[in-house]
Amino acid sequence: MKPTEKRTFGRSGVDVTAFAFGTAPLGNFLHEVGEDAAQTMINHAWDSGIRLFDTAPMYGHGLAELRLGHALRWKNRDDYALTSKVGRVLHPAPRASIDFAPWNNAAANTMAFDYSYDGTMRAFEDSLQRLALERIDFVFIHDIDRFTHGDAQPEHFRAAMNGSWRALEKLRSEGVVKGIGVGVNEWQVCHEALQQRDFDCFLLAGRYTLLEQDSLESFLPLCEERGVSLLVGGGFNSGILATGAVPGAKYNYTPAPAEILERVSRIEAVCREYNVPLPAAALQFVVAHPAIKAFCAGTRTVDQLEQNLGWFSHPIPPEFWEALKQRGLLAENAPVPSGLAEKELEPN
Repeated sequence: MKPTEKRTFGRSGVDVTAFAFGTAPLGNFLHEVGEDAAQTMINHAWDSGIRLFDTAPMYGHGLAELRLGHALRWKNRDDYALTSKVGRVLHPAPRASIDFAPWNNAAANTMAFDYSYDGTMRAFEDSLQRLALERIDFVFIHDIDRFTHGDAQPEHFRAAMNGSWRALEKLRSEGVVKGIGVGVNEWQVCHEALQQRDFDCFLLAGRYTLLEQDSLESFLPLCEERGVSLLVGGGFNSGILATGAVPGAKYNYTPAPAEILERVSRIEAVCREYNVPLPAAALQFVVAHPAIKAFCAGTRTVDQLEQNLGWFSHPIPPEFWEALKQRGLLAENAPVPSGLAEKELEPN
């Protein structure tokens, strides 16, 4: 599987690369990324053939959009696809008055949720200003899930389906954007949104991984039926599918419970038999589903980016996936990569 493989995203007719560059780390999430390092990473992704870039106002209170736009400003705009998000409006403020957590040394803006029609339009226009680019191709309504809003989620969801939806539908109908969708941490929220409104695409953080395939029963089939495409991040379940079942491994942002550690250990055993790195299996599994057109990875260094690209293209024999299914470690109806490996690998 090649990171630069082109796939058509939704009903837009826009081709995107199977690997997308995510910019949350460029917003200084948890740790600061220097300006030179940020620009070097974006340029390296471009030189590696990556042509899909994802950002959001939330990432570093606008910092990620500022950095991404600066790096892409002189590229031919028709050579790449760009996604961003609405749902938060930023307001300039004195740095000393802003609580930046969990962002480190972010841009001097406060953030406020706003899923109204007017707030959505303002958020979209402000993103264009920060990016200093003439268009954004795909726009997602950001964080209308329980992970973000808790018990208030139904209220925010309703507001988004009425306000943000109307604004984005207007932008789409006028040809300002190519596709509209929802970007959340829960596939159930995407499913409900697709049942209520005519969306083109979704950004899903996790929830379809080597460890989680519940969305195969209803949501992903509906996406296929409606011609809807997904951009998926969080393929490592926030850590454990990259680190393996080591002490302190994270699963969905918290220490992995015993049953998850045991399951990952069993997957790792199959990986050892077929000489397959666990992270390579995690990344390639996600984009094997026909509705999932790209995997989005955020990295802090060029070395991390190179490592992800290497995992994405690591040869994996078909027998590996069959072994996972035979041992009950993968859903029987889960699509798996069908391309032939660059060279045949045999189990040890």
